Amino acid sequence: MKDFKKYYTLPAAPEEVYLALTVPSTIYLWTGEEAEMSTVPGSDFSLWEGSIVGKNLEFEEGKRIVQQWYFGEQDEPSIVTIKLHQVKEGTSIELKHTNIPDEDYEDIAEGWNSSYFGALQDFYND
Repeated sequence: MKDFKKYYTLPAAPEEVYLALTVPSTIYLWTGEEAEMSTVPGSDFSLWEGSIVGKNLEFEEGKRIVQQWYFGEQDEPSIVTIKLHQVKEGTSIELKHTNIPDEDYEDIAEGWNSSYFGALQDFYND
């Protein structure tokens, strides 16, 4: 199991980024895919037509999202924590993804950089 931690900066306010990560219609705008998402702790979510599925654990509006991502049977859950901080340029995002199966690590790291936060950067920069 491996952990992935990275910082990203987006040219939008933390409240806007939070909505882009938690509202299905807004997720669709930057992914082009239908999404199942709710800010109710304990609710299931699905992104990219089921390529990413899991459970929403905690939300602090405009500041923090904590999710469990599913990778089949795992002894310890894979936890994603996204923290949003206001900076002069917009929002600094602290991403921490723990307990990624070794065989999935490269795909997950690339996905965070290109499909997830890369797509959000493209969305805000267009």
